[in-house]
Amino acid sequence: MEGPPSVAGWRLHRQGISTPLGDDPADTVRHLLAVQAQDYYGSLWAVGLRTKGAREVDVERAIAERRIVRTWPMRGTLHLVAPEDARWMLSLMAVRALDRDRARQEREFGLDAHTTGRCAEVVTRLLEGGRQLTRGALYEALAERKVDTEGQRGLHILGRLAHEGLICQGPREGKQPTFVLLDEWIPRTAILDRDAALAELARRYFAGHGPATVHDLAWWSGLTVRDAQAAVDGAKPTLSHHDYDGVRHWFTESPSAPARAVPAVHLLPPFDEYLVGYKDRSAALDAAHNRQVVGINGLVNPSLIVDGRVNALWKRTLDRQGATLSLTPLRPLRKADRPALARAARRYGEFIGQPVVLAAD
Repeated sequence: MEGPPSVAGWRLHRQGISTPLGDDPADTVRHLLAVQAQDYYGSLWAVGLRTKGAREVDVERAIAERRIVRTWPMRGTLHLVAPEDARWMLSLMAVRALDRDRARQEREFGLDAHTTGRCAEVVTRLLEGGRQLTRGALYEALAERKVDTEGQRGLHILGRLAHEGLICQGPREGKQPTFVLLDEWIPRTAILDRDAALAELARRYFAGHGPATVHDLAWWSGLTVRDAQAAVDGAKPTLSHHDYDGVRHWFTESPSAPARAVPAVHLLPPFDEYLVGYKDRSAALDAAHNRQVVGINGLVNPSLIVDGRVNALWKRTLDRQGATLSLTPLRPLRKADRPALARAARRYGEFIGQPVVLAAD
């Protein structure tokens, strides 16, 4: 097979940014394997951007209908995943975050095995039978049962139980997420053995994020480079590769090379997979702008991309009239790109169901 075009162009295609992946938000999440979701509304737009005709309410409906699950499968970070992928991903990758934090949780919060076991028993009794509780309601119920949740202890308790696969997030109650028992919220599925899970991880990651490197996969998954290489080795029958500047990039076969993105201007949400999905972001981001786009605290800001490269940051302001989008340019915006920018803003407005105005430069 002929090697792929530019890394950025290929990723725009494979991620469904230049051409939508389909019309079902759940299938979009399934294709990407996981979508970072610590910013709730940003994660909805990450899915909507890649789904033909999707509106914000469509993505939220898919979550409420349990066709998309919000949980912590890797890197200690909240993601959207397909229900059939949640357990094997937790089993394969969440253990890394558990092992990383175990000593600190025991030392600083007294969360040893016995204590966390008791917390698991209490939370199970609180949620069983399909009950859904917000974080605040769970804290109150735990406190009534003599479980201390003061300071950061409550967050660590719930995080530990989520990583262990006991709980996940359920529907929203107003603007607050609720917690539910994972085994009640989605059907039980078999957990893949480690070798099969590694191969599935590589195949799915490169299908949705390729071309990418072994180091990109290690960063994205939170696994070691050695495990990432083992994942690639296990998936090699389904993968192809191309060397860019002497660095091997992996991807899955595609029947045709991607065309130039039309429109070539896109509004990415915070923590979008187009940036957060790779250790090396140089295909999309100038080194001089790295700190403006990715903050010291790891916050990946919402960005405007033009022809696959970050051109500006953006933010929205909501009022009774709708949304106003303001840009902070990092590179000059060509006059010829302004119509595509206007189309991107209209598409975002259609997604959130409100009129959108671009602030004057």
